[in-house]
Amino acid sequence: MTVPTPHTTALRARTRAVASDAELLRLLPGAIGALAWVMGGDGLVGWGEVARFEPSGADRFATADQWWRAYSAGIDCVDEVRLPGSGPVVFVSMAFADDPGRSALVVPEVLVGRRDGVTWVTQIGELADNPLRTVEPVRRPEVIRYSEGELAATGYREAVSRAVRRMSAGELAKVVLAHDLVATADSAIDPRFVLHGLAQRYPSCWVFSVDGLVGATPEMLLRRRDSAVYSRVLAGTMWPRPGVDGDELAAELMASSKNRTEHGYAVESLTETLRPFCASLSVSPRPHVLRLPNVVHLASDVTGELTDEPSLLALAGAVHPTAAVGGTPRAAAVTAIGELEGMDRGRYAGPVGWVDANGDGEVGIALRCAQLSGCSARLFAGGGMVPDSDPDTEVAEAAAKMIPIRDALEGLV
Repeated sequence: MTVPTPHTTALRARTRAVASDAELLRLLPGAIGALAWVMGGDGLVGWGEVARFEPSGADRFATADQWWRAYSAGIDCVDEVRLPGSGPVVFVSMAFADDPGRSALVVPEVLVGRRDGVTWVTQIGELADNPLRTVEPVRRPEVIRYSEGELAATGYREAVSRAVRRMSAGELAKVVLAHDLVATADSAIDPRFVLHGLAQRYPSCWVFSVDGLVGATPEMLLRRRDSAVYSRVLAGTMWPRPGVDGDELAAELMASSKNRTEHGYAVESLTETLRPFCASLSVSPRPHVLRLPNVVHLASDVTGELTDEPSLLALAGAVHPTAAVGGTPRAAAVTAIGELEGMDRGRYAGPVGWVDANGDGEVGIALRCAQLSGCSARLFAGGGMVPDSDPDTEVAEAAAKMIPIRDALEGLV
């Protein structure tokens, strides 16, 4: 893919601290072009569009990295804050698969960030005295109707059954499958309404909005700050049932050989692909349980010290897709996903987040999300399969994972 030539004259930019304690999501002025990466009140929101790049295909990570390096080098920025996320930032949402692989990088005109009690504004281009705009009222859809997507629940169950047969025959050890659901509203869906609902109910997740893909992910694929890299790996899931309290459910998850095996594959795939970039790499000695309102996950933390300072986009291209969203062996699993699902995942389960001009930033995995387009939303959810997976259980797990985005669309908290 040909990388477009960046701007030929330097753009002016400025980052300065501002006195504001308003919720970041409440600052988004309108539904069109809303950008967000927020967790627990901290993070980044942006609007306006200075530049956009849409790489595709197998080389999308490399071309995205090349474009952003060149584009950000042409920005003359005065950064008075110098915190992670200050200065020029690009929001990224990368496609899961190579084909067609359409991804989106958006550089906002105005970005508001908050970290450690400090709030700042970054402007690119014409520098206004007060870049914060009047906020249009957030629209709530009155009616939501659901219909089958490209892969209905019945088709998903059959895909799981076929996957189990292929794994039992030794073709692969794990594969992660998903299906979709279409929601239709009576009016154009306001991404800010969905973001507010997700942030309120899932404060321990990163809520995101990039180019119409809106969701809440508990999984940090990679965080890069100078030479330090961090990842939180999630794989292995259970969900609440009548008569089983939270402690019992967590103990059951920890004792599940199926879920421990699935989790082990995910950790192994992440560390194997990340290790060549690191002088040192360490993993939690044993997984812990991450509790969310709708599910519990097995989680492990991975930390490393980078060599040669590869950018976040370069690292993401190397590790994606991990076994947490693809499977193992990786090539066989990705091929099987295309054959078994028979649908284009788009940017579901791809890296989503932000990158700054130094190549630092944060990208999670786009889970519990929907692609918004006018009055419609395409919802996604799935899970990891191993040879002893039960198709009915996997269908129920996907339904449990779809609850966050359904509740957010319907205004349930």
